[in-house]
Amino acid sequence: MLEQNILITGLFVFAARICDVSIGTIRTIMTVQGRTVISFILALFEITIWVLVASTVINQVHDKPLLVIFYAFGYATGNVVGILVEKKLAFGVIILKLLTRTAGREIADHLREKGQAVTIFVGEGMRGPVSELYIACRRRDLKWILPEVTKMDKEIFYVIEQARAISKMLRPVHTPLGGWRSTEKRK
Repeated sequence: MLEQNILITGLFVFAARICDVSIGTIRTIMTVQGRTVISFILALFEITIWVLVASTVINQVHDKPLLVIFYAFGYATGNVVGILVEKKLAFGVIILKLLTRTAGREIADHLREKGQAVTIFVGEGMRGPVSELYIACRRRDLKWILPEVTKMDKEIFYVIEQARAISKMLRPVHTPLGGWRSTEKRK
């Protein structure tokens, strides 16, 4: 049976690794997006936690080799948690490209009514003429844009690209509330 001391230390190592790896995942994404101040602050927290945890495991690994398992599982779990947290926060700006054969003008007008800037190009696809809509928006706006455009055209094709730098972006006048603020979820 596991000694209580090993279990408590192991759980501390596991939880701390989840924290520092999650912070590291978010910091990496912030660095790629060019958010240097946030990256700097997150790096301070990340490395402080890592040094404390790594030194704990290294100093006790000879007597308690099971700590390596807690360390490894904390690292793996931290990667998943970091990705989930970053998806939820949805930082950054993206370029959403919509290609539709039937509803280009209707989709553009609908999104513009909600304050979202849309640029339309006419092009030629494999099966004939298409409308290509370019939208520069915050990643979190995808939560309301994609469901609305797929309602209007079930066969719409879209591509999402990360926008590293953008000279100017018009933010929507009206952004539907999500999460706990959503009126659709209230009863």
